[in-house]
Amino acid sequence: MRKRPNIPWATAVQVKPVAQTSMTAANSLDEDPLPEIQFELPPFPGRLVIVRTGPPRPRVSTPPAATTGGDSEKMVAPLIAPQVTAQESAVAKQQTVQSLSIADKNLEFARGKNLNATQSDLVSKITGFLKDAREASQAADWIRARNLAKKAQLLSEELASSL
Repeated sequence: MRKRPNIPWATAVQVKPVAQTSMTAANSLDEDPLPEIQFELPPFPGRLVIVRTGPPRPRVSTPPAATTGGDSEKMVAPLIAPQVTAQESAVAKQQTVQSLSIADKNLEFARGKNLNATQSDLVSKITGFLKDAREASQAADWIRARNLAKKAQLLSEELASSL
C-alpha cells in the first residue's frame, strides 16, 4: 500500500527542501571513500606456451582405395525424380507448351516499350525461367519444365498488366 503524503499537492510546489548539515558528513570527506585495490597476478608458469596465429589445420582422411575398374565405373550421384505416368507427362508437356507460348507473347508485347527498372528486372527473370524451362523440356523433365514455364507465364502477365 502507498502512504499518502502529509501535505496536499497543491502546496507541495511551495515547499523547498532544507539541507541538514551533520558532523559525520564533514568527517567522512576527510577519509578516502574508496580503498586502494591492488591486483596480484599469479606467477608465470615455467613451461613454454605455444600461441597459434591461425586455426588448426584440418585433418584429412585418406581417400578410399581406388577400385580396379575404369572411368566408366565412377560413382554417379543418384537422380531423385518423382514417378510420373505417361498421362501425367503428356498433360505436363501440354501445359508447358501453353505457358511458354503465353509468356513469349507477353514478352513480345513489351519488347518495343520503354521499361522502368522493375519492369526490366521482370523481363530478365522471365527470360531466365523460359531458358530453364526449355532446357528441362529438352531433357524430357516435363514436371520441372511445366513449373518453370508457369512461373514465366505469371511474371509475364504481371509485366503485361504494368505496361
